[in-house]
Amino acid sequence: MPNTYSQLYVQIIFAVKGRKHFIKEEIREETEKYIAGIISARKQKLYAIYCMPDHTHAFISLQPSIAVSDITRDIKAGSSGWIKERFPTLNSFEWQEGFGAFSYSKSQAKKVVDYILNQPHHHKKKTFKKEYIDFLNAFEIKYDNRYLFEFYD
Repeated sequence: MPNTYSQLYVQIIFAVKGRKHFIKEEIREETEKYIAGIISARKQKLYAIYCMPDHTHAFISLQPSIAVSDITRDIKAGSSGWIKERFPTLNSFEWQEGFGAFSYSKSQAKKVVDYILNQPHHHKKKTFKKEYIDFLNAFEIKYDNRYLFEFYD
């Protein structure tokens, strides 16, 4: 789109179905690289990603030609199929339906990157459920508990 300029930063959070701890440390980096490839192939820019065993955070900038729901769908569908193929013992792997998407300004980008890259440290102090609900509350997003991720804390 000529003469279209934008700066859209979004943190996307999505969870493993059943909150199973499928993304073990031995496959984490390879999974993150695969997801990075999906984002790059869609001509978006990845700033940070961290796959916890049961959920993932990705911080990306989006071109105005793509919707957050479209890139998230592509990430989840592509990585789910790849995980099943690449790691046959994970043939029941699936992402849960839905995701969280939170927007940021350029001045907040470094803080968000640091937060995502320090996920293991954060989760020593806070459960994923608490973290996710804190995001919803901080961004003043109304939600219905019936439609949140499956939490087993």
